[in-house]
Amino acid sequence: MKKLKIAVQKSGRLHDDSMAILKEVGISIDNGKEQLKAAAKNFPLEIFYLRNGDIPQYLKDGVVDVAIIGENVLIEKGEDIAIVEKLGFSSCKVSVAIPKSAKYNSAKDLEGKRIATSYPNTVNTFLAKNNIKAHLHIINGSVEIAPNIGLADAIVDIVSSGSTLFKNGLKEAEVILKSEAVLAVSPMISAEAKSILDKLHFRLKSVLRGRQSKYVLLNAPNNKIETIVSILPGMNSPTILPLAREGWSSLHSVINKNDFWEVIDELKQNGAEGILVCPIENMVL
Repeated sequence: MKKLKIAVQKSGRLHDDSMAILKEVGISIDNGKEQLKAAAKNFPLEIFYLRNGDIPQYLKDGVVDVAIIGENVLIEKGEDIAIVEKLGFSSCKVSVAIPKSAKYNSAKDLEGKRIATSYPNTVNTFLAKNNIKAHLHIINGSVEIAPNIGLADAIVDIVSSGSTLFKNGLKEAEVILKSEAVLAVSPMISAEAKSILDKLHFRLKSVLRGRQSKYVLLNAPNNKIETIVSILPGMNSPTILPLAREGWSSLHSVINKNDFWEVIDELKQNGAEGILVCPIENMVL
């Protein structure tokens, strides 16, 4: 039976988040600690554990069909590879960082400077866009040490919390791009593998919708229902059920978690009571 071959990062935060979402979509993986390849027990899927920087080439060559990978890595090494879905985790930035004592007003301050980076293509695109000429030092790993040893005036690297920059006497000067984990597909994927990918993608979208939503149940007087319905449109419209208490109804709906507190405040102001909010595991449309 044909299996969909998917690459994930061998170790690190992206690995952990990738395995977590595969578990959420109901895929059980028999995985030994030192294995470089593992098969799912209940879905036609085979996982390859690879170095993050190598994954774009595996996609281009068709060695794997799809991958969960950082968008920043695709921009650097595989800009021609299609993204099927943005996954909303493992967020980071690719940023310019300079010594804390240095001044930075705009990208023009990089003119003629030495920049250390592991992302030469990304940096060159940024420099060309801003019509800047600078000297690149390509370093794999520990980029943040370059200004301290006199190798560079600035660096361009991944920034998550900023703690590594702080420890090395650097500060973030400008964000070049923002990145998150994405599901990327090989240009050489077969029709059979694409059919399996469609099933996986359907499950992923259901989980992602659930993560972005909250299920809300509330009680409201009937004369306030029209106003509350305008606040809670839900997917199509809220569910409205009569209560044993005369003149009152129960409303059920879904809200975006990013709008959660604003919506709750507005509901209370318009007569809603007994508001119950529940997480959503999956939301299938």
